[in-house]
Amino acid sequence: MTGYRVPTGAGEAEFTEKRSRFLGHLRPAQSEEEARRFIAEMKREHYDARHNCWCYIIRGGAERYSDDGEPQGTAGIPMLEVFRREGVSDFVCVVTRYFGGVLLGAGGLLRAYTRSAKDALDAAGISVVRRWLEAELPCSYGAAERLKAEVTAAGGAVAGTEYGAEVVIKALIPGELREAFCARIFDVSGGAVSVRITGETLRAAAI
Repeated sequence: MTGYRVPTGAGEAEFTEKRSRFLGHLRPAQSEEEARRFIAEMKREHYDARHNCWCYIIRGGAERYSDDGEPQGTAGIPMLEVFRREGVSDFVCVVTRYFGGVLLGAGGLLRAYTRSAKDALDAAGISVVRRWLEAELPCSYGAAERLKAEVTAAGGAVAGTEYGAEVVIKALIPGELREAFCARIFDVSGGAVSVRITGETLRAAAI
């Protein structure tokens, strides 16, 4: 399983462009019903805004967007393209615009909605959902940061750290990298650290 990318959590962002306020709202969503509930919630909350533009992609399902009264192609599609480029699915994004009285033009709108969606995604973070090997790396305190960096460099994720007489790094490792990762850790630690594989899990891990 190669995995797929989703938002790590909720993301919010805000900026002002020529007196118009743009508020980006991003939420994980695993169905169209969940996405549309969030869109309706944002429209109720920001009923006094000029526009509540939105988009969502549900993995293996629908891909939708709306310009909500902005000129065609200046809001929903640019927002959607942010997530296509990042390969992210299972989300809903609403960008609320409070009009400030100054027209931005098609190019200005496209840039503003693109920025708002990207800022909201950056705030949320990206996780990869895949089948991971759960691993433990028992090591000295002095070696811990180097080994955490090796986990990340291998495309894995640090899931936690236990501190006692020694440090035990809890890591998630892509299954196909098991042998290479174990060999790499053995080499960089001078043979002092052996990776313990403790199980498997299907979950999202931040990247």
